[in-house]
Amino acid sequence: MAALYEGYTLCRLVPAQNLSNSGIQGIEAERDSDHVVVTDSTRSVTLYKVSDQKPLGSWTVKQGQTLTCPAVYNSQTNEYVAVTDNKVIRIWKEEDILLDKAFKATVSSDVWKVHCVPGGEPVALFQRGAVRLFDSLLSAPQQPIEEVLAQEEAIRWSINIVAETQLFVIYTTEQKGDHFLYLQRLNPNILQRYRLEREEPGLSPLSFSASYRDKHIRLLYLYPNGHVYQSVVSVRGLGAEEGAQALPLPRSLLLGLPVGEGLLEAASALILDEAHVAVVGVPHPSAGSGKDFLCIWNTNFQTLQAGKEIAGKIYGQLWSYSSKLFIPHGKTLSVIPYECTKSSLASAMGKLRQARTEESKAPTSVPSWNNILHGEKAQPSRTVENRKTRTTRKTQSAPSLTTDQVLEFIKTAPVEEVQKEVEGLFSRADIQDLQPSVGQLASSLVSRSLADPAFYTPSTLAQLVHTQCLCHSVCPDLVLLALEKKDYFLCQLCLQFFPDIPEAVTCACLKAFISMPDIDAEKESLDPDSVSFMDTLISPEHGHLGMQNGFSPTSMEDNCSDALIGGGAVTKTRAEDKETSTAPEQICPVGKHKAVLLNEVLQAPYSDTYLLPHLKDLSSQNVILFLQYLQFLYLKYSQDAFPQMHGFRSPSLTQIMDWVCLLLDSHFTVLVMTPEAKGLLLNLHSFVKSQVKLFSELGKIESSLQELNKMKMKKDVGQYSIEVIELF
Repeated sequence: MAALYEGYTLCRLVPAQNLSNSGIQGIEAERDSDHVVVTDSTRSVTLYKVSDQKPLGSWTVKQGQTLTCPAVYNSQTNEYVAVTDNKVIRIWKEEDILLDKAFKATVSSDVWKVHCVPGGEPVALFQRGAVRLFDSLLSAPQQPIEEVLAQEEAIRWSINIVAETQLFVIYTTEQKGDHFLYLQRLNPNILQRYRLEREEPGLSPLSFSASYRDKHIRLLYLYPNGHVYQSVVSVRGLGAEEGAQALPLPRSLLLGLPVGEGLLEAASALILDEAHVAVVGVPHPSAGSGKDFLCIWNTNFQTLQAGKEIAGKIYGQLWSYSSKLFIPHGKTLSVIPYECTKSSLASAMGKLRQARTEESKAPTSVPSWNNILHGEKAQPSRTVENRKTRTTRKTQSAPSLTTDQVLEFIKTAPVEEVQKEVEGLFSRADIQDLQPSVGQLASSLVSRSLADPAFYTPSTLAQLVHTQCLCHSVCPDLVLLALEKKDYFLCQLCLQFFPDIPEAVTCACLKAFISMPDIDAEKESLDPDSVSFMDTLISPEHGHLGMQNGFSPTSMEDNCSDALIGGGAVTKTRAEDKETSTAPEQICPVGKHKAVLLNEVLQAPYSDTYLLPHLKDLSSQNVILFLQYLQFLYLKYSQDAFPQMHGFRSPSLTQIMDWVCLLLDSHFTVLVMTPEAKGLLLNLHSFVKSQVKLFSELGKIESSLQELNKMKMKKDVGQYSIEVIELF
């Protein structure tokens, strides 16, 4: 399965006044996977460190000059290359401040674009189709440039690809409604021209994308009617000379994307790997009109793998570097990380067996492949089995409704009838048959529930979440509906299975959980595995096992005593410390079920930049209570071995400490002014101090091990030897 994760803003945009252009010419990779070069549509080039979301350098041309192609980075010389006013090539280094003082050369013909692959030499593609390597071009900038294209032929798109150690410049052109593909091989120079098949009259491709795999170059192009085609060209068959007649280029239809009413205007399709394509500007199949989405489609099985709603106007631009998608929308350039697993029928249909980790749990309602292929008895949970058996008995005599009929049925039927039909639909078909419709079913149920307060189907919504075919982007109102209905079990399921819940919604869940009375929380029926973890954690049978994670009760008392000496507190003698070194049993400050819900918040993915502003909405009493619970978890993790063993869904020690820091950062002034928080802050200070000491010691060990690893072992060692190793 492919996944889109929570994105973040790289920079703000200044779109054109008519909002038809994002203001970005291009984005190019720089020295490593964490640096990109962004060129705007007028005068500026900016270097960004993506993970820090900040610019490291910016260069601007003079007033009256214009950047006419995106800047690229030459990793061989650590220089940047750009073109201004079509003919002036500029080359500069990161330490250069003024572009006007850097190297520049004027060529004799207009340049379309400069390309540079990592580790390769820059290549200039001229507007009339000629190609030059930079070394040969800069040796004689005014050399004559031949015209490859016909008089009314113009370049629409280009890319640079290395295939089998050979450098290729690939570009497409348009001439009177016909589209052509050019493959230019360098050293030796061989040019091949292909003619693309015509689509419906008047339709031209909106975007192109290309990749190299298995000795073939694959061209992907998207038309306004939603058709995504692929054409394949072998790099071994290039032997024609310039001027040869255009060869017909066969194509195959990979995807027929839904376009709704009318045609696409600003959309783009980008190859991610051999089986996945990212698409922006195309309507989501289960969302209403007027919403723009970024989606990942599996081209092998024509299935939608992931989707995320994009706010603001879409400009039809999309770039991908190092498993990150860069997309301008509205007045923002966003970075959205993604992941694509190896394509298989199991993953495309949602039945790929996932490895069980501390923070992930496979749903019990998905049957095994043995049952599908060989008819062996599956072993789903008792609840699922009983539900399916009961539903099957009820629906055997009733006529079966199709998915579309069930969607219409949801709009007007009573709650009991809707639950019956949806569960009947799941009993008649496998998950893979219903996967494209799960989002539509959930959206219809949520829309009806929001419009009609008397309508709510908690068990049906929980069943849809359990399929793992839903995410927050597909049904953004589901979690908020569950909070409104105080359906905390559904909230727990969404926190477990949705990888893209926004920080604002996560904080809304936290506020609801921490404010809920313990008596009400104990009435909730929650995930048994999470409840079992808290039962084990709170159980008084677990004794202390000494220092773990760099912390022990004794060290805590020592640290606290040291902290209180300056305040005039009476200190203990060493003998008294030994007598009281065994810490009293820690009592959980919240009820067991409330703790289970708080654990789900601790394990939810987030970006601290976006989470901190929402945490400030918590009251001081809620913050103190949450910090007390985090203190309880930390002490338990320091004393007991069981919580850090696999087999239970539980927060990690790192997640606990991260949330302590987040709460202190967002409410430090209030906590310092609150008298009842004084002791808590002193204890938390000791936690941080012990962790710093632990990591300091680990750093020393790491350095020693690195020195040992660097030492060359003597090959000729006798039967008996003594060797002295000195560590500094």
